[in-house]
Amino acid sequence: MNKISRILAVSLTGLSLTIPAAVAEEWRFNNFLPETRPETAELEKFTADVNEALAGETTVKIYSGGSLGLPNTDTLRFLPKGAVEMSLMWANYLGRDAPALSSVVVQGTIGSIEEFEKAIPTVREIYEEEFKEWGVSSVGYAAIPMLSVSVFCRDEPVRTIEDLKSKKLRVWARDQVETFTRLGVAAQIIPQEDMYVAMKTGVVDCALYPALYAHTVSLQEVSKYASFLYPMASGPYVIGVSTERWDKTDDKVKAAVAKAADDLWNRTNQYDDDLERELAAREKLVEGGIVWGEDFPQEDRDQFVSSVTETWKMLAEEAGGNAPAYRERVLKALGR
Repeated sequence: MNKISRILAVSLTGLSLTIPAAVAEEWRFNNFLPETRPETAELEKFTADVNEALAGETTVKIYSGGSLGLPNTDTLRFLPKGAVEMSLMWANYLGRDAPALSSVVVQGTIGSIEEFEKAIPTVREIYEEEFKEWGVSSVGYAAIPMLSVSVFCRDEPVRTIEDLKSKKLRVWARDQVETFTRLGVAAQIIPQEDMYVAMKTGVVDCALYPALYAHTVSLQEVSKYASFLYPMASGPYVIGVSTERWDKTDDKVKAAVAKAADDLWNRTNQYDDDLERELAAREKLVEGGIVWGEDFPQEDRDQFVSSVTETWKMLAEEAGGNAPAYRERVLKALGR
């Protein structure tokens, strides 16, 4: 090799060392749930499954607990615009922008696992149709356990609706505000991240919350008493991607997401041990200082169901558009 050739070869070798290797495409997955929630562990498993299938060609990185600073109520605004590549969504948080979504499943209207299993396929179909109108593709689902919602109070036990009428109650959705207002209870929406301070400072006297998750927000530190009020089935969490982006996504990535999403659904769409988990959660809260009282009387629970059923109809009619038809489809699936 002559001198010029040797110099050229060395130069090209040095140049190749300075050119970075192709960087894998990263998908940011926005998860508004805290890292301590059981669903987050399932979503982390979903993320790991996708990454394993893609072997580094594309990576999905999950950001939990709202760490990206994207309000869950704004998902239909930021996701289609590409603020993140993927996001968890919950229909009940999106009623401001898509009123029809918040009345598909009003919490408290479905009170048994048997009923809920009848409704799930129809609920998923509706979600896919509605999100598509917003430029969002539903690429996966995570089922929410059949929860038992209880009333947690700061200073004294409350186990009747009559007693609750003299308290300020924290709730998390408008349908709950409407339902309790019908019952003569002053309810206000306070986001999960603000609930601890609201309870500690007396902004509210009591908080509506599932016992299963109460320890993840340290509710036992700011309340002393709790009693069960009603069972709650919720529409599943949805994993969404901008439809524009999804249409352009490589088939290999789509297949990896689809497979991981199927596995996620199969893992989470199980309800056999929900009661056992609920009782274990209550025991843990008692160990943390909660005094667990008797359930609200059946008469009060029936009154609550009657009120929430009226709220469901009212919200669907108020939302207009597809909302009344969505409600009828769910009712038909339930056999009502």
